[in-house]
Parts: sequence; C-alpha cells; structure tokens
Amino acid sequence: MSATRRLTLAAGGLLGLAGAVTAAAWVEARAFVLRRVTVPVLPFGSPQIRVLHLSDIHLMPYQKRKLRFVASLGALDPDLVISTGDNVSSAEAIEPLLEALSPLLGRPGAFVFGSNDFVEPTFRNPASYLFGNSTVAKDRELLPTWRVQDAFTDAGWAYLDNASARLSVAGRTVDLRGTGDAHNALDDYSAVSGPLAPDADLTLGVTHAPYQRVLDAMTADGIQMIFAGHTHGGQICLPVNRAIIDNCDLPVEQASGLSTWTTGSQTSWLHVSAGIGTSPTAPIRLFCRPEATLLRLVARDSDS
Repeated sequence: MSATRRLTLAAGGLLGLAGAVTAAAWVEARAFVLRRVTVPVLPFGSPQIRVLHLSDIHLMPYQKRKLRFVASLGALDPDLVISTGDNVSSAEAIEPLLEALSPLLGRPGAFVFGSNDFVEPTFRNPASYLFGNSTVAKDRELLPTWRVQDAFTDAGWAYLDNASARLSVAGRTVDLRGTGDAHNALDDYSAVSGPLAPDADLTLGVTHAPYQRVLDAMTADGIQMIFAGHTHGGQICLPVNRAIIDNCDLPVEQASGLSTWTTGSQTSWLHVSAGIGTSPTAPIRLFCRPEATLLRLVARDSDS
C-alpha cells in the first residue's frame, strides 16, 4: 500500500472517529439524569430535608425532551427547591419553562440568576472553553428577566442575588444568603455577610458561579452548605466525569457534585450542579450527562 493511500485511510479514520464522538456527545446532551446525594449537615437528631437543585437549564422553546424532564421533577415533591440560574436562552422559552416548573413553584424555593438569564447567547466555538474561561460578550439582546423573577417571587421563591431570606422548610427555619453572578462581577457578598442567626436550624449559600472569593466569604461566615452551578460539570470531559476546565477558578476536580470547601478553620459542604442544559450554540456533552440533583440533608452523627 502506498504512503498516500495509508495517509488517506488514516485521515478518513480520524474523521470517522471525530464524527462518532460528536454524535455521541449530541446524544448525551439529551440523556437527562436525576442524581441523588446524601449530605450529613443538619444538627444531631434532626429529620431530613429534601432539596432539589436545578441549574443551567438554558431552555429553548423547541427542547421538548428537556421540558418533559423538568416537568417530571415535580413528582419528587421536594421540601425545598434551589435554582442556581441560567434558566432560559430566549424570551420565547420563558412561558414553557414556567409551565414545566409549575408543580415545583408550589414548594418553598430560592433562586439566583446567571448572565444568560439577562441576555441571549451568542455563537461560540463549542470547544473554545478548552482554551480559557468565557468572557462577557457585548451588544447582546436583552431578555425580559423580570418575567421569570416575578413568576418565581409571586410563587414565594426567595430572590437571592446579593440578598438574604428566611424560609420555613419542613418545619425548620432555614436562612439563605446569595450573590449575583460572580462570573460577570455582579457578586457583592458584603451585602449579606455577617454572623449566622442563632435561631436558624440551617443556613445555606446560593450563587451561580462558584468563584473562590464567594466560597471563601460564605464559608468564613460559617454557612453550612453552598449551592452553585455555571460549570456545566466541564461539559466535555474525560471518562468518568473528569472535567478539563470549569469556566471559573474552582479546582476542576470540584466541577460537579458534592465536595467540601475549607477556609481557615471553617468548612462548608459544596454542591455544584453540572446542569440540565447547554448553550444552544454548543448543544453537546461528553462524559458529563445533564442532571438535576435531589439532596437528602440529614443529621450529623453527633453534635461535634
């Protein structure tokens, strides 16, 4: 066989492999999964609290399979819903989103926004994130964010962009503190910082992008658990969900799932959702299935 022939076959094989990987990544982006996690964070002897964590839905109105998955989560009947932002990618997706979430809007909830709740996405090379964190594009079309915010707050969900709230959850007093999107420098934790209220059974932190400055500040205040999204779990990963990059300054081994964050002598639980969607301009995932997570917050083994 000639050298030219061998090169031609090799090139064809590589193109075939690339096509197969791309096809698999397209399919995986629609293979939604509900993950279940147990977190020993409550005071000794406390009954559990079930928290549904949603993030990065990035909904387009034509994404019927995604809408069915989101709607199915209402059957979980959680005690608390936490949404960490980037809900929609077009104004036309707002009403379908609210309809799919309607069973959950009857539950206690809290939310923050990500940048894609405010502006429509722009085209980006699907693999460009491998070469650095994303930047804020200019002259993007504004979304009617107020429609999502009003629907959520009218349902009783607490809006936590640089704000705090107190909710009654499963008979317990839960305090929440949140920030705006740190990826776009909209975070101002100083607006909610300070000692924890002694009469709260649990204090939770909520942010869209898990930048270290936010995690450090929340943990230093003694917040017991922090929820975040934004990373898409790496979106295009090595096998077994090993992220290559997470689009912020969080260590990549913490790009999704449950871990802990330590600052000085304080340690908080941290849950980073890999999210339900992707940007509509990069609708693929590899070794990183789209997810929602039901977390069982349970009592610690002792008072220590």
